[in-house]
Amino acid sequence: MMKLIGRGGRFFNFWLGPEAGTLATMDNTELPPPQREAAFFFGMFLRGHSIEALRQDIDVPCEVAAKWLRSREELEPGFPTTARRILEYRKQVLAIFNFLVSSETAIQHKM
Repeated sequence: MMKLIGRGGRFFNFWLGPEAGTLATMDNTELPPPQREAAFFFGMFLRGHSIEALRQDIDVPCEVAAKWLRSREELEPGFPTTARRILEYRKQVLAIFNFLVSSETAIQHKM
């Protein structure tokens, strides 16, 4: 099940599988391919949403990432590993999104 979660008046996509538990128990099958996630944001860009706002929604703020990576294994077993996977996933989504936007911009300049 895909849910839209608001942040600062904007929305971003977050995937929760049908049997989603905590983040610590999430496996790779519970995340859509990063290309699909990037396409979702690219569609929002094409509908006029701010590119910078979308980039902020895709990326994980540094302070949040640092907090996740500092979390202790004994407090929530498996969370640090899952946090690293999520951070890597969001970076992939952002890279694909940036490629799509740059490709679209290049096409617009050729016209």
